Amino acid sequence: MAAGGLTVLDGTRLRSLNLSSPELNAAVTGAQLLEIANSKVSASLFGLSLPENIKASAVSCVIAGSGVDDVTFRKQELAGEKASKVLSDYITAIADQLKDYPLVVSILDGNTLKLFLEDEDDYAMLAENLFTDLDIEDKGKICKSEIRNALLHMGVEMGIPPFSEFPLLNDILKKHGAEGEEELGQAQFAELLQPILQETADALAEKNVVVIQNIEVVNGSKLRKLLADEKQFNNVIQRVLEEKKSRKDDLGKRELIRSFLEKHGKDLGLPPVESNEAVILLYDSVFPEVESKQSDAQVDDGFREYVKDILEKFAEQLEANPVYCELDN
Repeated sequence: MAAGGLTVLDGTRLRSLNLSSPELNAAVTGAQLLEIANSKVSASLFGLSLPENIKASAVSCVIAGSGVDDVTFRKQELAGEKASKVLSDYITAIADQLKDYPLVVSILDGNTLKLFLEDEDDYAMLAENLFTDLDIEDKGKICKSEIRNALLHMGVEMGIPPFSEFPLLNDILKKHGAEGEEELGQAQFAELLQPILQETADALAEKNVVVIQNIEVVNGSKLRKLLADEKQFNNVIQRVLEEKKSRKDDLGKRELIRSFLEKHGKDLGLPPVESNEAVILLYDSVFPEVESKQSDAQVDDGFREYVKDILEKFAEQLEANPVYCELDN
């Protein structure tokens, strides 16, 4: 699934994965089986190596109720149908996690860089802007070594992977002599930068780099789990009523619930109201424009059903139109 130049990994690709594996014809240890599974997952997800917490959680799902711990599982020998089932269960567990908590990634394949390089005017403007940003002393000259900072300035949004994810960048800089204190004017800077970007684009086309973005996809999954758990839902009702008691004003039922969700919705699986305008529009679409004049919010089936209906509407709309929010650092 792609959105605005970003790709959302929600587990869908993993559910259609071919799980046949010749290696499982012979006995393998749990650790070896996980290597096989992670290799299949990575190949399906554009070469991405999933964060360790996702893989660890999937292992926990696989061994739950088996009476063995992680260390023992990795030493166990598995073969035949049992090995195939563990492989399937592990990948399904990862897919389920990605459904609930999708990853947003940028796939850097060199195309963004090529767009800049193919248009002379675009490239000239890019080089000029980078040079101006780097020429902090306004001398009209910068050191060759500043080319590295130019790449850092461009970053993932302009198609440059982090040096830590793509160490080949160091070799490319060295190859083109983008080192040392020799000073360059703007034209010289642009002339030196161009082949570096071209070689980087070619290298990325040959081997893509996938970068996880600091973005959360709020798709209603957490909210649906809350609605399915009576204890959690009852706790929400109790918190709403406590909120009412603590207020000095006499809000109507609709106003009370909206106020509560705007303050505490993130805990329940709603996007923060302050994250972007789309969230305000979401609230406005769920809550009718006409404000309720009711003020008798009591613990009865009518009130519970009203809250449940509101949360179900949020979950439904978030599933159809997920909201993207910057994660807290």
